[in-house]
Amino acid sequence: MACPHGCVGGGGQPLPNSRENRAKRAQGLAQIDQHNVIRKSHENPEIIQLYQEFLHEPLGDRSHELLHTTYQPRPR
Repeated sequence: MACPHGCVGGGGQPLPNSRENRAKRAQGLAQIDQHNVIRKSHENPEIIQLYQEFLHEPLGDRSHELLHTTYQPRPR
């Protein structure tokens, strides 16, 4: 993630979005993350099984087709 503690103060966050609220959210997310047994997606047994049984390889044709998206301009 590019932002410290993720994008806790970015778009889509609840309002009001004060410095104090962002700090509390960041602290809460850090605490949750510290207590997670699985912290990285590539170490998640369910993701490993998904690739073994269905997607076969990261960045392969099937995973690219099903997990990636494209953006297209829309008329205003």
